Amino acid sequence: MKAITKNILVAPLNWGLGHATRCIPIIQELEKNGFTPIIASDGIALLLLQKEFPHLESLEFPSYKIEYAKEGKDFKWKLIKNIPKIILAVFEEKKIIKELVNKYDLKGIISDNRLGVYSKKVPSVFITHQLNVLSGNTTWISSKLHQHFIKKFTECWVPDFQESRNLTGKLAHLRNSSLHLKYLGSLSRLEKKELVYKYELMVILSGPEPQRTLLEEKIIDELQNYNGEVLFIKGKVENNKKKEIIKNITFYNFMTSKEIENAYNESKIVLCRSGYTTIMDLAKLEKKAFFIPTPGQFEQEYLAKRLKRNGIAPFAKQDDFRIENLLEIEFYKGLKQFKATENWKQLLILFQSE
Repeated sequence: MKAITKNILVAPLNWGLGHATRCIPIIQELEKNGFTPIIASDGIALLLLQKEFPHLESLEFPSYKIEYAKEGKDFKWKLIKNIPKIILAVFEEKKIIKELVNKYDLKGIISDNRLGVYSKKVPSVFITHQLNVLSGNTTWISSKLHQHFIKKFTECWVPDFQESRNLTGKLAHLRNSSLHLKYLGSLSRLEKKELVYKYELMVILSGPEPQRTLLEEKIIDELQNYNGEVLFIKGKVENNKKKEIIKNITFYNFMTSKEIENAYNESKIVLCRSGYTTIMDLAKLEKKAFFIPTPGQFEQEYLAKRLKRNGIAPFAKQDDFRIENLLEIEFYKGLKQFKATENWKQLLILFQSE
């Protein structure tokens, strides 16, 4: 008797590492519940997931070829210039999906912000924490456009809490919506451990170039005046892991999930971007942090301001950051874990074949 395939395509957007890393617990839950995930992405997102799940089949999808502005004020206009390339990639995704549904006998699709990765033949899920897409004076248009794409999916899974005590604020909460939304709770690949501190400060970078490199150079320059032990993870996923120790700073180009979990738990405070996946990780680990939003990225600026306003963590603009700013952390309460994630068995019923 032929075994019933339970293949699920998991396709995160390659924009920094956040979309890929938050798919890690989803892939793990799929395997626990008897499904076979097939990974699809491009660039460093694909490379990261291949390193995390070397036993799973992986496919390379079209790149959105998003170019990031060097100056924060140019971010929105650079993104607008990218739109034709994004549309082309979305059309290519649609063509590929038509072939893959039959080739792999897919029972479902999970897309983290890949707009063309869905099918009418199988249940398709879109993952996002941005039901409202902040873009300054064009927020209304960008939000409606994003919601238009989300409606093409069977369900939209939101990695946050539905109630008023949540992490995203207005990003992931709509007053009225016809979208089929399911809130997952906080989504993190990491676990809190009681470990002895080895590092006074952990620096973890992420996000697209050139802003990742600009921040790396800025922080390294500022660390010349810092005496404590520092763990510095550059967020550069490459074929081989590299370690370098210079004075009081231990550098890594990247770490696996298990290594990063230990690194967080062995570090007293964290300096990082205010990307949402990072915030979910910090909440799960109940860490104190200082944030530097990516210049011009409205979402990260909003999250950083919201956390500061709520007395949770301080932040500074990239150009304004000085190492002395880290002293502000002690006056904030830090991130706290909320409640357990949604019942995965209930969520994954969507993909059970009749």
